[in-house]
Amino acid sequence: MKVVKTLVTVGITVGLCYALNRGWGTVPPMGNFLSPFTGFWTNAEAIAPKSEPQILNIPGLQDEVTVEYDETGVPHIFAQNDHDLYLAQGYVTAKDRLWQMEFQTHFAAGRLTEIVGEKALEQDRYQRRMGSVFGAEKSFEGMMEDPKGKVALEAYSDGINAYISQLKPRDYPVEYKLLGYAPEPWTPIKSALFLKNMSFVLASGTDDLRMTNILGKYGKAVAEELFPNYPFKEGPIIPEGTPLDFKPIPLPKAPVDFVGMGSNKVAEERDKGIGSNNWAVGGEKSVTGLPILSNDPHLTLSLPSIWYQVQLTAPGVNVYGSTMPGTPNVIIGFNNDIAWGVTNVGADVVDWYQVKFKDAKKEEYWHDNQWKKIQKRIETYTVKGGKTVVDTVLYTHHGPVVYLDNEKPIRDNIPTGHALRWIAHEKSQELSAFYHLNRAKNYDEYVKALGYYSAPAQNFIFASNQNDIALWVNGKFPLKAREQGKYILDGTNPTADWQGFIPQLHNPHVKNPKRGFVSSANQSSTDPKYPYYINWEFAPAERGRRINTRLQTMNKATVDSLRELQNDNYNLKAEDWLPTMLSFVKKPTQKQMEALRVLQLWNKYNNPDEIGPTIFTVWVELLNNAIWEDDFGYDKNIPMKSPSHARTLQLILKQPNAVWFDDLRTKDKKETIEELANVTLNATIDSLTKWQNAPIGTAWAWEKYKSTDIKHLIPGLDALSKMDVKIGGGSGIVNATTGRTGPSWRMIVQLGKDKSVKGYGIFPGGQSGNPGSPHYDDMVETWRKGELNSLLFLQNKEEKSERIKQTLVLRKK
Repeated sequence: MKVVKTLVTVGITVGLCYALNRGWGTVPPMGNFLSPFTGFWTNAEAIAPKSEPQILNIPGLQDEVTVEYDETGVPHIFAQNDHDLYLAQGYVTAKDRLWQMEFQTHFAAGRLTEIVGEKALEQDRYQRRMGSVFGAEKSFEGMMEDPKGKVALEAYSDGINAYISQLKPRDYPVEYKLLGYAPEPWTPIKSALFLKNMSFVLASGTDDLRMTNILGKYGKAVAEELFPNYPFKEGPIIPEGTPLDFKPIPLPKAPVDFVGMGSNKVAEERDKGIGSNNWAVGGEKSVTGLPILSNDPHLTLSLPSIWYQVQLTAPGVNVYGSTMPGTPNVIIGFNNDIAWGVTNVGADVVDWYQVKFKDAKKEEYWHDNQWKKIQKRIETYTVKGGKTVVDTVLYTHHGPVVYLDNEKPIRDNIPTGHALRWIAHEKSQELSAFYHLNRAKNYDEYVKALGYYSAPAQNFIFASNQNDIALWVNGKFPLKAREQGKYILDGTNPTADWQGFIPQLHNPHVKNPKRGFVSSANQSSTDPKYPYYINWEFAPAERGRRINTRLQTMNKATVDSLRELQNDNYNLKAEDWLPTMLSFVKKPTQKQMEALRVLQLWNKYNNPDEIGPTIFTVWVELLNNAIWEDDFGYDKNIPMKSPSHARTLQLILKQPNAVWFDDLRTKDKKETIEELANVTLNATIDSLTKWQNAPIGTAWAWEKYKSTDIKHLIPGLDALSKMDVKIGGGSGIVNATTGRTGPSWRMIVQLGKDKSVKGYGIFPGGQSGNPGSPHYDDMVETWRKGELNSLLFLQNKEEKSERIKQTLVLRKK
């Protein structure tokens, strides 16, 4: 019997060892991951006591570099030349965020199949077919034309590789062990790929297909009436009446009206949580007599965090701020003289052209009364496990034909048989823009730096200790006729092509406006008098209107008063909508009474414990669907965009008897807006009761309904995420924290003379990408409470501070 037990035990042990040390499909060998010698256990870190400087010999350095780490893990890098500065930045960033850097560039390059297997193939194909790698190659070409940009890119890459070269498998970040692969050498083009991915996130949105389907079904008059080119309530980024300081060039001739084929596939909506706020108050509105600048870009909340804080100091530069791991320089930040921040413009820089092929071979296409040759780009995918897949992408002079008519797009708002014209495919020099911005000392140098910038278009806000504030709506904007690109364009007609670009100095801008502040929140860039076309639709106006109202009445502004504005939870949309919605419920039922009482007593702040925002949000959404679903969403074979909430409210107020309120699906009845409001209020109560299996009460609290999660970049890793973070805000709120998006970096900078600038900032995560580090998520609670950390901005490496906890000295090898 003992022999049998022994044999069974040995058999189980051998089987377990075999199972744990081989891969199963896309699951890597778990033995290595669980090993006490090389597995995830070795990634645990503790806060080390302050000690003598650690000295490392790094290949490629020209001189010694000192890196001081403060109590939050922020590196303060002091170098003696640009080359060493960026080499050190690459090294320390990789030290904290290597896996994130490589994973995100694999995503951008369409190479996830190499990590997770064939299940990522369609996503990879989409990335490359949209021209992500093609665009990165063009951008890289532009970046390398600038000698300073070339030095920064190559040195940054060398620094990353210096860190990778010293790693042993036991040292790999935990995600490599979990997914069963190893880091590869970094190349400079990966930085271009990362920046190109930001164009995907911020400047690849397209409603052309949906709008074309509306055009085909209802005609241009209805399409233009329900989807106007300027909102009826707006506070544009460039204040109305701002005089032009340039002479406009003529607009191209508008192409003839074209109704494209449209599509028969169901479409997905863009993530409306992506956006940002920034503003700067001038000295006359500031308690210090000098400007104060604020910025909080709204992006997907993730761990590791999107941003990485750093201070970069070398001859000619001393700058602090946040950068994105994978790129050199500081992207949002400040130096002793200026501060700057960004929000997304939302420009119309994506156009689709219907292609007419000569025949089934698809080797030629018709344009400008002649057949032109198709260019073919071969894309090769290496699937984990050894399989290779080859794909051919067809290019016209406009760009890639992302999907052919016999193919099914992974994103259903992508038309088949159409060529993509996208600004992200242009040669660009974004890194040069940030290089010069990091070193700028005044307004003129800030404007000069922006001249290098192309995409994704951003509202660059600015403040200086010379008491200047400014904002430029900046990027490379196509020179097009008015609203050219609102609908799909005729790919055979040369007048529908982009006819050049708006001169950069003609981009919308304002300096030192009379109102004493500048601001942006992704709303309309200008009023309709601006002579060029940037887009026909921008983000909803509520955030921008609320910010402008608060700043208009603010005097003696302080860092704290602007911090409170960053965390403002007031729901301006509720102020606009609720009186009318409540007026429709003239004879409330018993079922409706309690919900109405909550809404009437609600102060219209989306605070975490409030019930009002939950009821209001669901009611508005259900009411909006009830109005438009039969007209723009019922036929699933013809995906269409619904009119905006702002246009819907205008219709309710100005045309209460509009035909759009009648539900076409009920043939024997004609609905009114009052009926729809009552029916959807009942549906709101029912759905929320069912959601929590509880009547109206604390179970319906806004924080529970919104449920903000800061998730690890690998889906499903909740153990490495921060779930159900108790925080207010919401879409359309200044504190734009939704379930998955929100303020990814809050920064406020108080300018000062004689190197007395003060910076404050926070992001929802930590400096380290290692879940075993105390700096992985140590800033989340501070961020959740709406507080800011004081940012340690050192003037030189000799400056002493009790906040410095570790020193790293990098010497040439």
